[in-house]
Amino acid sequence: MTIALELPEIETIRRDLDRDLPGRKIKSAEAASMAVLEGYHNRKQFTSQLEGRKVASVRRAGLHICIEIDDHYIVMRLGPGALLRRQRAKEARQSGTELTITFTQGGQLRLVDPAGDSQVRVVLAETIFQDLPELDRLGLDPIGELISWTDFAGRVFARDALLKDLLCDNSFLVGIGDVYSDEILFAAGLRHERRTDSLSSQEVRRLYRAVVEVVHNAVKYRGTNLEERPFLDIHGAPGVYQDHLAVYGRAGDLSPRSRAPILRTKYKNRWTYYCDTQV
Repeated sequence: MTIALELPEIETIRRDLDRDLPGRKIKSAEAASMAVLEGYHNRKQFTSQLEGRKVASVRRAGLHICIEIDDHYIVMRLGPGALLRRQRAKEARQSGTELTITFTQGGQLRLVDPAGDSQVRVVLAETIFQDLPELDRLGLDPIGELISWTDFAGRVFARDALLKDLLCDNSFLVGIGDVYSDEILFAAGLRHERRTDSLSSQEVRRLYRAVVEVVHNAVKYRGTNLEERPFLDIHGAPGVYQDHLAVYGRAGDLSPRSRAPILRTKYKNRWTYYCDTQV
């Protein structure tokens, strides 16, 4: 089963696109089907909104990539197994290519999604939060904003939740899933089933530090490419943070902290990886 990309992978894509796309003018857009088009009656209704517009910037709201075109945004949410590619117009299209945006200069941007689980739509910049209310309910963004220790601690102590559930809750922290929650909890020395009301201030401080360090390091190494969750950047290069994972997917390997085997257990029908030093 392919699992969804998390914050470091989406931020890697955003940064690459923001270096590459601003100033480029859209010549044409082509949708292979209606699979990824959200809220449209037909493909032309969507593609006609793009033609002739110029890209100003590429931003991110949670796990949504927002390509600014004049006074609108192309908002993309990538489904599990989906990827964005920058390619020359002459290159053969990969199977599962759902959306192709061609620029007057500089080739194409292609959304490849064999399962058709991505969502793409164009919204007015001034009404983006009305059109996509889920973007107005996002939690802390460890990359997009400077999170203070006091704000983080206050939000932790205001919740009554198990730690893994808390980390994977988009209303608390955006873009964290199975991979990075396990890595964060290992770095903090905390178990996934600990409750927030059992944490000391020192433990919350360790959790805060782990969130910031793990997410920023994962972006530094351009995301994590795994068999169950492959990740290639817009140029087709894989992320390399998998070489730095401490526990995720490493059951039976020796823990870098205790030299005892890394453990795994089923948690809500998914594997969770941890070390015996976590408490």
